[in-house]
Amino acid sequence: MKLHSTPTQQYQTVTAYDDTASLLVLPEVAPVAWPVGGFDMLNAEHFAHIASFSPDVVILGTGLRQRFVHPQLTGALTSQRIGIECMDNQAACRTYNILMTEGRKVALALIFEHRADNAPAHPPKDAV
Repeated sequence: MKLHSTPTQQYQTVTAYDDTASLLVLPEVAPVAWPVGGFDMLNAEHFAHIASFSPDVVILGTGLRQRFVHPQLTGALTSQRIGIECMDNQAACRTYNILMTEGRKVALALIFEHRADNAPAHPPKDAV
């Protein structure tokens, strides 16, 4: 993941990413590895880990396409009145950047799916 810190506020802004591993991004914290191997592997502990950062809202990037997580998995967030929005990774990065520049306490959770052979589950970024 390529991050850019704004010169005036030192917040993490997503400008590009490579899809090697799922991770969490917060405005004032270096990116954190998030041990999620794929959307279907999500469990309640993954969301409890995010809740430990106490964001106001979580933007969940679910990969190449938007998928919705079951509400039973996000109990750690909703019990603390932390909102969650699901979208594809590109939209999630754009939304995170907007909310972060507005001064919101936002967490970006990106899931990168990989095939069994560890190759990315999509064509290279420069493919047409």
